[in-house]
Amino acid sequence: MPESSRDIILRRIRESLRQPTLAKPAPDFTAPLHPRATGDLAVAFAESFVRVGGQLYFCESEEHFYDQLFAYKKEKALEHLYVWEPELKKILHAGGLVFNQDETKFVAHADAGLTTCEALIARTGSLLVSAATSSGRRLSVYPDQHLVLARTSQVVADIGDALRNLELKYGPEHLPSMISLTTGPSRTADIEKTLVLGAHGPRSLVLFLLDDETTPSAA
Repeated sequence: MPESSRDIILRRIRESLRQPTLAKPAPDFTAPLHPRATGDLAVAFAESFVRVGGQLYFCESEEHFYDQLFAYKKEKALEHLYVWEPELKKILHAGGLVFNQDETKFVAHADAGLTTCEALIARTGSLLVSAATSSGRRLSVYPDQHLVLARTSQVVADIGDALRNLELKYGPEHLPSMISLTTGPSRTADIEKTLVLGAHGPRSLVLFLLDDETTPSAA
């Protein structure tokens, strides 16, 4: 009498149960989750940054940065660009650029804010910002447009590298009170799956990336 479908299934189950169970290898929790980035980290960062919606302006020198920022301000009709960090004020003064250097009428007129950042992360295209600079917590989140001046030497492979550098810079006992990853402009799709930019932060994230591997920094 031929086996029924039920008998065949049960036989296969019994045979599989007789097979020895191989032990699964123990996971290596020290291994990185993602493969290490290879090649030019600055190029990898630029590709990731643009992919998540950032606007990138590559600057070959500080003079080139002056030209790029002046053209951007004119294109976007930015009347109020707030800059609070002393090193940035020095750079913009040298370039003859107009900006708001204190908090006068900041809440009413904050079209854009220009800040520095702690690191640029190649894998995710993120900017690591902190409250340790004179820009504080507000200048990177309150204005409609967040402008950043950073250098190619600040690019690291992954988030862990950026955090380790931050700990080396400030010490484990004196880390900034706010550390934040900014990945593209502020966005949400919580309401009926409709993408909205600027829902809880800047509508635009603009990076002026200064090549300091061939040009010395004046900051």
